[in-house]
Amino acid sequence: MAITAADVSVAANGDIRWEAGGAGDGPYTVLELHRFLQGLADDSVASGDDLLDITSGTPSERSTDNIITLLGNYNVDAEMVQHLYDGSITQNGGDEIYSGLVVVGSVNLATTLMIIQSNALYDDGVHTPSSPFWGTGLNSDAANNILMRCMILTRTAGSDIDSKKLRIQAREYEDTYAEFSVTMGLGNSTAAIFTGNDLNNTTAAATVATWTTITNETEGWVELDLDNGNGDKEYYSEWNRDSYTINQLYERAKWLQRRGATTDDLYGLDGELFRGITHQVEVTNQSATDWSPYEPVSWTGGTGQMLAVDDLNAANTMWIQLLTGVPPSGSLEITGDTSGATVDTNTTVTSRTLSPCFLGQSTGSALIGAYGIGVEVLDLSQNDKIFALDNSQQNPPNIVTFTVSGVVSGEDYVLVANDSSSDIDYDQLSKDGTETGSSVTSILCVEDIPADTPASGSGTNSSIRVLLDNGIYKKIDYISWSGKTFTIPSTDFSGAGEGIANGANIFIGYIDVAADATSEAFATKYDSSRTLFVRVRDGGASPIKTFESPSALGSAGGGSTAIRTSDA
Repeated sequence: MAITAADVSVAANGDIRWEAGGAGDGPYTVLELHRFLQGLADDSVASGDDLLDITSGTPSERSTDNIITLLGNYNVDAEMVQHLYDGSITQNGGDEIYSGLVVVGSVNLATTLMIIQSNALYDDGVHTPSSPFWGTGLNSDAANNILMRCMILTRTAGSDIDSKKLRIQAREYEDTYAEFSVTMGLGNSTAAIFTGNDLNNTTAAATVATWTTITNETEGWVELDLDNGNGDKEYYSEWNRDSYTINQLYERAKWLQRRGATTDDLYGLDGELFRGITHQVEVTNQSATDWSPYEPVSWTGGTGQMLAVDDLNAANTMWIQLLTGVPPSGSLEITGDTSGATVDTNTTVTSRTLSPCFLGQSTGSALIGAYGIGVEVLDLSQNDKIFALDNSQQNPPNIVTFTVSGVVSGEDYVLVANDSSSDIDYDQLSKDGTETGSSVTSILCVEDIPADTPASGSGTNSSIRVLLDNGIYKKIDYISWSGKTFTIPSTDFSGAGEGIANGANIFIGYIDVAADATSEAFATKYDSSRTLFVRVRDGGASPIKTFESPSALGSAGGGSTAIRTSDA
């Protein structure tokens, strides 16, 4: 295909411009532009709006079919470049370069690829960055799996733009996400993008936009104990899915990161630019100033977004998303743009693998988390996998729930204990030593406390009952437990008959409350199946006969429904 004078004009000052009112047969290859210019340059006399002939300086030079240099004052602008492809154009004595980009792969037809340059959507100066000139594909070639071919400005005013680095992204909500980083040069550079339908992301974007109670409780370094025996582990987030499922949390994360997410900040970045941790940096010599939980950072040769630091006032390790330039290495000073805090790099920099969705992957019913992503402990199930900042895989225990339903708020009392022959297992545990003090803060048992005992009683439905010397089982909402010991609020056992004898019975009230809803429940870590004894009583204005029944707690939880038989 040959360029015609109706498509392109050449001014006396060397401006080569697209004629919008012309025949518009393009787009054209850079080689075709070179042939067009050389064709004009050998004319005896210039004509029309193409002021180029045998008397003019040579307009262009071909190194290869894909590498063209415009000589002298000859130049193209951004609009002209949008009608060219398949190579590079160098002009202004090498001070300006438009590089050829070829994107191969396979995506859904409605995909608008995102080109990220210097941590921003590519801005050609003609179109708005959110509505790029390549649309959903430009100069594609389906037979050769070419999605798009275009040219991108990579050098201007004698300086390379971010070392000629680009990132190509596909983030169409309801499709899988993908990205590819490429360093441009002369001729063509190739990126590869593959996406498809995301079968675990089918909820309409307008619906997911309303899920605002899904939040990141902690943005920045946080310790979480999954109660899996590994103790506290470090993460850079603590996502709370509220009442939504783990897959809905994944959909919300994708929505926050989708193309066009420019107002939904993730750690101070537009969602469509957020990727997650790219580098872990060992640091030392922090200044007297504290870091912000997250903030922009810079160093000689690069910039980043600090997503977490292990100590705000004495950092040893920093986790960043690289934004521009190269990662900090060797011995460099890193400065926080918000706090003004500084640290020195300590030579060790570790690259971290990114997930297309910053949260990780969903199986539909479980999460396979991305590096460093934390989720509120009670929002995880035994099938979820998350990875701490030390890159260790953490699997939560199986948290199960037992629910007693069919109760009346404000009238019923609900007691659930371990079962012993269809009754309360009163001697489930026993007291080690006596208690007669006035400010007792712990209860020591002879036996190990069962592993499936709820983590705390204070503020929950659970408690312990301790047999006093007067024969009453005193209810105590314990604070926590470990080994053989319950930690309790300061409690007075000094009154007459209110002491605890050595060996006195202790049992766990898994639910031990006056009902304030139509059901009552407890959640705990599953250890092994057990039989629970359920008792519901109401002797008030509308009395019922006592409901009592054994009920199983298994690996999927359990429950019981109270049968309300009038005792009026």
